[in-house]
Formats: sequence, structure tokens, C-alpha cells
Amino acid sequence: MNVTVSGRHMDVTDSMRRYVESKVPKLTRIYAQVEAIEVTVGLDADKPVVEIVAQARRKHTFVASHRDDDMYACVDRCLDKIAEQIRRHKDRIRDRQGPPHGEALEAGL
Repeated sequence: MNVTVSGRHMDVTDSMRRYVESKVPKLTRIYAQVEAIEVTVGLDADKPVVEIVAQARRKHTFVASHRDDDMYACVDRCLDKIAEQIRRHKDRIRDRQGPPHGEALEAGL
């Protein structure tokens, strides 16, 4: 997995980079098909803004952004948002596939 951390209108500190890189692997535990994650940290009207773009196989793109007073809280909230998008995507895929083979046999289908 490729993780890119960049700054918009600011320099990304080493502690922020380490914090983001320690939190991002959570997304691959939820959905193993995530290939690249771009995290953009910036300032907008003197408030921190974080945007995360996750690229998965088969052209699935997940995007989340959050603006708050604390930069670390922005990262956490943004990761929560994108994790929820990925969970919903997995549920949609799972629902389309139908019941497992064992359940179909028991139901007499």
C-alpha cells in the first residue's frame, strides 16, 4: 500500500506524518483491496483541514474531508468517515453475491 502525506498552504511536521502513517493501516484491515492512500493536510481560514483519498482495485475511490480546530482530531474524524464509506461498499458487494452455498442448500433452493 502506498501512503502519501502532503501539505497544502503549510509544511507537514514529522509528528503529524508519523501520526497519519500509524492510523492509515486501519483502512487496509477493513478492506484489503485498498492500494493507495493520499492524505492532504492544510489550513483554510486558519482552521486545519484534512482530506483523504483512498484508491482501491477496480477503480473504486473513497474520499473524505473534515475541518476542525485540532489537526489530530481532523485526521481521526476523517478516517472514521472513510472507514464508514468502505464498510458500506463492502456490505453492498456482500449483499449482491447472494446467500452462502450452505444456506441455499438448507433452504431447498
